[in-house]
Amino acid sequence: MTTLPEFATVQSRIEDGIAIVTINRPPVNAQNRLLREEVIQLFDMLSDLDEVRVVVLTATGRIFSAGADIKERAGFEETPGHYIAHNRLTREFFYAVSDCAKPVIAAVNGPAFGAGFALMLSCDIMFASEDAYFVMPEIDVGLAGGVKFIARHFGKSRTAAMYLTGRRYPAAELYRLGIIEAALPEEEMWAEVMKMAREIAAKSPLAIRKIKRAMQIIDEMPEREAYRYEQSVTVELSHTEDAREAQRAFVEKRPAHFKGR
Repeated sequence: MTTLPEFATVQSRIEDGIAIVTINRPPVNAQNRLLREEVIQLFDMLSDLDEVRVVVLTATGRIFSAGADIKERAGFEETPGHYIAHNRLTREFFYAVSDCAKPVIAAVNGPAFGAGFALMLSCDIMFASEDAYFVMPEIDVGLAGGVKFIARHFGKSRTAAMYLTGRRYPAAELYRLGIIEAALPEEEMWAEVMKMAREIAAKSPLAIRKIKRAMQIIDEMPEREAYRYEQSVTVELSHTEDAREAQRAFVEKRPAHFKGR
């Protein structure tokens, strides 16, 4: 079992193929430079670890993330290149999660503001506690950014309303719209998160990796080309040991035992 590094703002552990990553920057888990750097390092490492099949992302306390640490921005414009470097790091912070080779499940334990909302939307599968709510407050703090994350999940009108008003939207509304898997009391949410994580961890890790990668690639493709690409992935998978094991297990009516080959 790999021993994961100890970080100042992020906790992590691996249990039965499931990596649980917990943002830990009290009191509100605001995102500063150190947090972003540590999350990038950790998710890059989890992508490479064969023993990790799926990742669960959550946070300590009652707030998932209050978004960007506004206090850290003071004086950015006074140092040439500072804002450019900040924006580059911020982009990679989100993409470290979305590009992780393993599926990432968000277990949102409370409100998510701005960049905290975008962080959840960077995950592959999303659950939230019933008392969570979501808001893009940039309009009220003199900032912009994050519209693309919202627009990938919401329609034109809701995206504009959410972004231009800074209104709060409860988890129940996101569930109604099909954005998240469930909005539940926290204990029930965690039971459902871990149930899904265990289901994914039991699948062929090779197939999971290729399917996640395919979903990322076809997102920007025309429908015909996207389907052709998916078919090529199916052909690749059909030649693997895991595929043959899956087919034998299906015929023999037993659980499959995958090796990732």
